[in-house]
Amino acid sequence: MPGRHRQLQRTGLVVTAAAVALAVVTGGAWAGFHEFSGKDCTAPESLKVAAATEIAPAVRTVAAAWSAKDDTCVTVTVTAADPADTAAAVGGRHGVNLAGVGAKELPAATDADAWIPDSSTWLLRIASEAPGFQPAVLGSIAQSPIVLAVPQPSAAGFGWPASAPKMADLAKKVATDKTLRAGTVDPARDATGLGGLLAFAAAAGTGTTGGALRVGVMRALSANSSSIRGDMLQKFGTSVGLAPLSEADVIAYNAGRPDTELAALYPSPASVVLDYPFAVMPGVDPQKAAAAVALREALKAAAFTTELAKAGVRGPNGAAGFTTPTGAPALVPPPPSPKNAATTISQLLGSWTAITQPGRMLAVFDVSGSMKAKVPTAGGLTRAQVTQAVARQGLALLDDRWSVGNWTFSTNMAGKRPWVENLPILSCAGHRDEMDTAINKIVPKDGGDTGLYDTAVAAYQRVQDGWQPGVSNSVVIYTDGDNDNPDGLTSDETVAKLTKLRDPKRPIRLIIIGMGTAIHRERLEAITKAAGSGGVYIATDPAKIGEIFLEAIASRKGA
Repeated sequence: MPGRHRQLQRTGLVVTAAAVALAVVTGGAWAGFHEFSGKDCTAPESLKVAAATEIAPAVRTVAAAWSAKDDTCVTVTVTAADPADTAAAVGGRHGVNLAGVGAKELPAATDADAWIPDSSTWLLRIASEAPGFQPAVLGSIAQSPIVLAVPQPSAAGFGWPASAPKMADLAKKVATDKTLRAGTVDPARDATGLGGLLAFAAAAGTGTTGGALRVGVMRALSANSSSIRGDMLQKFGTSVGLAPLSEADVIAYNAGRPDTELAALYPSPASVVLDYPFAVMPGVDPQKAAAAVALREALKAAAFTTELAKAGVRGPNGAAGFTTPTGAPALVPPPPSPKNAATTISQLLGSWTAITQPGRMLAVFDVSGSMKAKVPTAGGLTRAQVTQAVARQGLALLDDRWSVGNWTFSTNMAGKRPWVENLPILSCAGHRDEMDTAINKIVPKDGGDTGLYDTAVAAYQRVQDGWQPGVSNSVVIYTDGDNDNPDGLTSDETVAKLTKLRDPKRPIRLIIIGMGTAIHRERLEAITKAAGSGGVYIATDPAKIGEIFLEAIASRKGA
């Protein structure tokens, strides 16, 4: 189960185009763009651009003026595209179903030569799951800081507009003050929700106290979550009193002259910004790609900043060409990117999934003799002790809508049977003490080997026998070695049995989390594939298994 989170930089968070570490266009065919023709242009190049809804009019206006010039010879079609829908379409084209987003068929998005989402986090999430997705990222073309929106009558309680509230104080207030009615747009589907979650996680800190605070914040936010920003904005004044949104969202909302306007809180340290990266899609024809590079240059003109200002969006340097909300800084320089951004996002979304979505899980723990091995990076704790700690931390993430069971396995645990049931799958509501007691039974067996294959089949069948609709039904196996049980099933027999058991009407996700270096990935992947869905995740450093769990649960292959 999940454990430690990587520490996020506290100086502010943004996943910029540079941090995405994707190919930046230089040389080669990209340098071939001069002017496609001239006044004699007879066959203009056609360029399709998908842009985040709020900046699409500005991109369209400048692109039209640029393409109308005699020496351009490019026609540009700009489509206003919701970033989540576009990410679903682009991801699907590359064989990826992003967690919380899924896959969609959107011809206008998938056929786009260039994509301008509201945040680089979309590019990063797709690329982290689809190595073949390597767009050419040509920098940020706009910015909108993520703020904490609150109804103006309650804003004074946060020190507005005289002072900037501290994120650490806000995190504690969100986690403990139920009268605040904090909410968020689903961070798996919306960059402002994800940005707010990143900022709160950074403010919460690390360690046991920080982990508990993060859980409290996420539970509070999830109590008033929405799948789209428009719905969240409608909840202000009724069921929501605070939510992370963009500065542009607050400006647009107030422009509609609501009965109660929103105030924008700009917390300290600086929060995440929407950075609107200009990305040329992989595999685009060189001439179209060259046209995209030229359009990107055209968007550096002052005229584009002027058009952005009409939507309440800042220029790429963070300067505002419009009247900013009360208390806003005139300039919002992009804060530095966190290290290991893809891993940080994956783990955070994994925590969010575990906290906000109900599930039914059988957790199965290796107690073979090798689990006595000490883990230097975990202060000398044994692998079994590390696993116990991770199991307890993971249990704390799960709310009462979850049901969890506990098995341990080695060899000859009950006669010749390699596994024992320490706790049947029970609701977390009313059974947490029993679950905690069962975790104490993750104790290595002297001389025990690893009866992994028989255990995997039995656990899969147990979850399938009690399968429940409307929740994720899963088996999560923690092991530090390859199968070693001469009297048990072979790899081929295990694959055959799981293939026969698999029922598309009652899907079970089989997750195998390996620790150490004695894991045979190929054989385990064949087993999870036979189960129908799931995956193999390996922490070569056993101290990292909590992070690996979060990666698994957030993944499209996860629990």
